[in-house]
Amino acid sequence: MADWTTISALATAGGTLVLAAATFASVRSANRAARATERALLAGIRPLLVPTRLDDPPEKVGFQDDVYVHVEGGRAAIRRVDGNIYMAISLRNAGNGIAVLDRWDIYPERLTGTSTYRSFDSFRRLTRDIYIPGGDRGFWQGAFRDQDDPRFAEVADAIERRSPLTIDLLYSDSEGGQHAVSRFGVLPFGDDGWLAAIGRHWNIDRDDPR
Repeated sequence: MADWTTISALATAGGTLVLAAATFASVRSANRAARATERALLAGIRPLLVPTRLDDPPEKVGFQDDVYVHVEGGRAAIRRVDGNIYMAISLRNAGNGIAVLDRWDIYPERLTGTSTYRSFDSFRRLTRDIYIPGGDRGFWQGAFRDQDDPRFAEVADAIERRSPLTIDLLYSDSEGGQHAVSRFGVLPFGDDGWLAAIGRHWNIDRDDPR
């Protein structure tokens, strides 16, 4: 004689197992779709900074102490005024989202190869917000006004000798995420000009593409 109680229990357990498997598969599929949607949304607001083109118009960049520099397309500008050092780079945002510049770091030499950026504690915070729209042009600016700054003499000497400089820029998207560091070379050009060249990009909040 069949044990209908046991059969009923097994049938119920089997149905529950099938339902659990279907639910699990549905949740996994929904999670994959959500991650794909999130990646697409983030890509839509992701910035990527590179130098402007050589034929782009110049930018006039002003500093808080009423000093101005003109920086040509694809170039950097360096000016000494009253012992201070004023610097700017003409930038283009090759990404889709707004780039919000945050901090910068400088080396009195040209860095190549796989050398990475320093700790963000070594970076200098910008004294004003600089936003560069996606697909548009803008600039970075920085200055040395304190001659007791440990890096002042090194940078001033490199500029005097017209040696290359390396500048790392830390920036994010307009939501404060997707932080990245882009490394720019500032290379002597002609008698007193400076070219801007991109070296490397690092993603801070996500995996690098390499």
